[in-house]
Amino acid sequence: MRRIGLVVNPIAGMGGRVGLKGTDNKVEEARRRGADPRSPSRARAALEHLGEQPTEVDLYTYGGEMGEDEAVAAGFSPTVVGHPDGEETSAADTREAVRRLLEADIDLLLFVGGDGTAVDVAETLADAGTEVPILGVPGGVKVYSSVFAVTPRAAGRIAATFDRTETREVNDIDEDAYRGGDVTTELKALAEVPVGDEIQSSKQIGGGTVEALAEAVAGDILDDEVRTTPSSRAGRDAAGSGGATYVLGPGSTVDAVKTELGFNGSPLGVDVWRDGDVVAADASESDILDHLGERNVVVVSPIGGQGFIFGRGNDQISPAVIRRSEIEVIASKQKLDDIGVLRVDTGDPRLDERLRGWQRVRVGKFERRLLKVV
Repeated sequence: MRRIGLVVNPIAGMGGRVGLKGTDNKVEEARRRGADPRSPSRARAALEHLGEQPTEVDLYTYGGEMGEDEAVAAGFSPTVVGHPDGEETSAADTREAVRRLLEADIDLLLFVGGDGTAVDVAETLADAGTEVPILGVPGGVKVYSSVFAVTPRAAGRIAATFDRTETREVNDIDEDAYRGGDVTTELKALAEVPVGDEIQSSKQIGGGTVEALAEAVAGDILDDEVRTTPSSRAGRDAAGSGGATYVLGPGSTVDAVKTELGFNGSPLGVDVWRDGDVVAADASESDILDHLGERNVVVVSPIGGQGFIFGRGNDQISPAVIRRSEIEVIASKQKLDDIGVLRVDTGDPRLDERLRGWQRVRVGKFERRLLKVV
């Protein structure tokens, strides 16, 4: 019998699809923009897969939307060790939940959220002087730490089957600086984490020049507009008129493309380009959908050290956007050598399955390489 503790940060990830790049101090703004909670559904996906494993599990959790609701929905009859103080949960609730779960003598603490939640969990364990292993179900916008499974389903599988642990990093960034385009990770804690092939690496920042690649990609975008766009701008106000709509994702590689196109992009956000203009800057999911036309191209680059092309830091490029678009993946050769494979975690299992397989990745003006999406 494996005793597993579960804590869910129900507001983690709400800021992603509405373009806030996180939820720290932005919960009400996310709700005003129409954000829906992301963590509960990802918690259920992890728990449903956990329940399918042959290992017997005794599940302990916190009350309401911090774990109890998701556990019951996934078919478990959990032991509830406490309840949050108010309707709006906080980091203090997460830390108290961890303390209560430790009293239940758990073998693993499974948490759902992002890097901020990971910090709350790891620091509470350190304060308690325990090395109970932890495993993150990715539910936040920022997932830089190496304590997360690559998908919710992978988390459920690993939680049931792991037989050893290793020390890994918990990192976080300043979300206000992140929204302003400044990304600096800071090591916050170390934690014991199950060993498994489906544990993600820490995100690597930077790494190599991409100027030539960016110039080639931008040149092709501009050439495409020359081929397809009428010389006159009259009558081109409707989405889809003229050339293709380009959805330009976050990250330094795609930001270099934006620079080559002649505008200061949102380095950590999504910008939409059509007919020589930025039609939506730092766009949310709804902004992107409003501007999609007859032909749409999503341009993304995998995260260094992890390989994710969807589901980490670009939730605005949602399943609804992806289904209506062509996908152009660009990366330096060095980055591809470092990551080995590409990964997706869109939150839609059917779409993830459709995206898996061999993907052409542009690495130069003419050169492309095949890399597998796993």
